[in-house]
Amino acid sequence: MVIDGERLCAGAQELRARRARLASSIDDGQIILVASAPFPRRSVRFRQTNEFYYLTGLEVPGAYVLIDGQEGSTTVYLPHRDEQRERTDGPALWAEDVDRVRGVSGVDAVKSVEAMPLEIARRLFRGALIVHTPFAPSEGERQSRDGLLGGTAARLSDPLRAHPPAAGSLGPALAEHFPLAECRDLTPVLDEMRLIKSQSELSLMREAARLTGIAVTEAMRSTEPGVREYELGAVADFVFLQGGAAGGSYEAIVASGANAWHGHYVQKTSTLAAGELVLMDYAPDFNYYTSDIGRMWPVSGRWEDWQLELYGFILRYHYALLSRISPGGTVAQVLDAAAAEMRDVVEETAWSAPEFEAAARAALVFRGHLSHPVGMTVHDVGRYQQRPFQEGLVFSVDPMLWVPERSLYIRCEDTVAVVPGGIENLTGSVALEPSAIESTMAEPGLLQYWRDR
Repeated sequence: MVIDGERLCAGAQELRARRARLASSIDDGQIILVASAPFPRRSVRFRQTNEFYYLTGLEVPGAYVLIDGQEGSTTVYLPHRDEQRERTDGPALWAEDVDRVRGVSGVDAVKSVEAMPLEIARRLFRGALIVHTPFAPSEGERQSRDGLLGGTAARLSDPLRAHPPAAGSLGPALAEHFPLAECRDLTPVLDEMRLIKSQSELSLMREAARLTGIAVTEAMRSTEPGVREYELGAVADFVFLQGGAAGGSYEAIVASGANAWHGHYVQKTSTLAAGELVLMDYAPDFNYYTSDIGRMWPVSGRWEDWQLELYGFILRYHYALLSRISPGGTVAQVLDAAAAEMRDVVEETAWSAPEFEAAARAALVFRGHLSHPVGMTVHDVGRYQQRPFQEGLVFSVDPMLWVPERSLYIRCEDTVAVVPGGIENLTGSVALEPSAIESTMAEPGLLQYWRDR
């Protein structure tokens, strides 16, 4: 891992190893081609796609990376220096900055973008060409693949917007301009690589989790009746930006009262009221890596009996899941063993309402408590549910309970990394126990500090 200013990133050696692993997945004479994010259409801080950054470490728009399956060599194609853009936007990397680009990315060659189609044409003239490129939509700022695919599905219902190609996909352009080239999907190989994190990736995720913990803790301290949901999101944004992140990695979930019933509620327009719970789920985009967390706490600063009844059950479920995760185990084994333990808890509990007991029993058969990978996006790529846990796997532990009769949704979530002998709870610094949450909420809050000045 290297430090560029105050920015942490994978070093050139690790980037070369990633590309070498990709090159070994294809045959001689074949190539890998991945596009960067395009030039922004408005004045914003440029944010590279996760796929391109994962392979190059370069934050350059309008670029391409080509990996040769025979030689294993890598060439990046960058735009020429635009002095006017650089004068207005600040210094950047260009095709002319060969030594700097190679130093950051460890690539073998740096060329201008107009040389890339010439290289495709040259290879096609010599014979058949197979190009491996991601078919999945590229992940950009505050994007994850599930959201991108859901947006595509929604767009298909609009006849005037149904046909634009997925952002970052080179398949349609290659098919149009080089129909002799055969395109194959690189997505499964990239997904598999990204699923297991290296030590440098884990270092970045620890820092993302640290900022997550500070942000959620400050939101707890700032909570009181009359505060708006968006104000707690603003507290977190301040922490993220002050800590060197590029902001949030997804839209903040700050849901009070009945709003929490909508699992991905993002409006943040309601006023917090005494007697309600508030759910917060938010993490930063820290050097292209993130975290995930879910915490609930009482707006008044004190738990009511019914809140403790439901939250206490889910908290015990959370501990039951965390204690059973270790290398070599499986999702099914953890879920089955934790459910068996919690079945006794259900039987021993004197439930105050039949719908609470029914909700707890339903939680025992829900199979989504070990939720999703976490990494460059909050809902990261790769599949681990049908395979043994492996060191370097990072995912969300998120037991949930629904009481539909009262529109109640209760959960607590942590991001964990599988390590030798068990797990490292990356977000475990944030209060979970009801008494610890009350103590945290009794401390001075960042929001009130600024209000009272």
